[in-house]
Amino acid sequence: MGQIRLGLDNSSRGVWALTSEGQKHQTVNKDSVKKFVQSLDRDVVSSGSGVDHVDVSDELKDIDWEDKLLAVIKAMQPDAFERLCQRLLRESGFIQVEVTGKTNDGGIDGKGVVRIGGLLSFHVIFQCKRYQGSVSSPIVRDFRGAMVGRADKGLLITTGTFTKDARTEAQRDGAPPIDLIDGEALVEKLKELRIGVQIKERIVEEVFIDEAYFQNV
Repeated sequence: MGQIRLGLDNSSRGVWALTSEGQKHQTVNKDSVKKFVQSLDRDVVSSGSGVDHVDVSDELKDIDWEDKLLAVIKAMQPDAFERLCQRLLRESGFIQVEVTGKTNDGGIDGKGVVRIGGLLSFHVIFQCKRYQGSVSSPIVRDFRGAMVGRADKGLLITTGTFTKDARTEAQRDGAPPIDLIDGEALVEKLKELRIGVQIKERIVEEVFIDEAYFQNV
């Protein structure tokens, strides 16, 4: 059985999960999982056994869109990535967002203002990093050193991830706070704001039987 080979189990709601056997593996190949589930879907349709058609869950159909989008972003030129972050912040409600692009500026790529409730305003300095790996705590500390006295908050955006120490450093007590946006959060935000992402919505048909109609024909 493929379930045993891949270590997968499927619930009644169409949610797939790793079995205890599957959890023994160090890595999971997304493409193999996707092809396996799609093959099961085809088998159900072709068997003609009277079993209802089982749709592949949307989660598995879209399992690699995040990776594809991240790959596209990582291939961008540095200045283009900075402009993308600028657009992201503007669409998120920031005002006066500028890309500075200055050299020897402590890694600061831009600045903006976020207004809360139309009453309070906070000056924010941001840094954009196209990383394959993880952003470490020294980078967060250096960024904070560059922003002290110039902004109320800092925002660090990366296509990679942040180490545990980096996240701890970003929220260290007694230090100016720095918000972190990693690659996963970045692509989700781009999807939410429809920036470079198109979403095709599916319409689900629900049928109700009017029994009274048939009784009065």
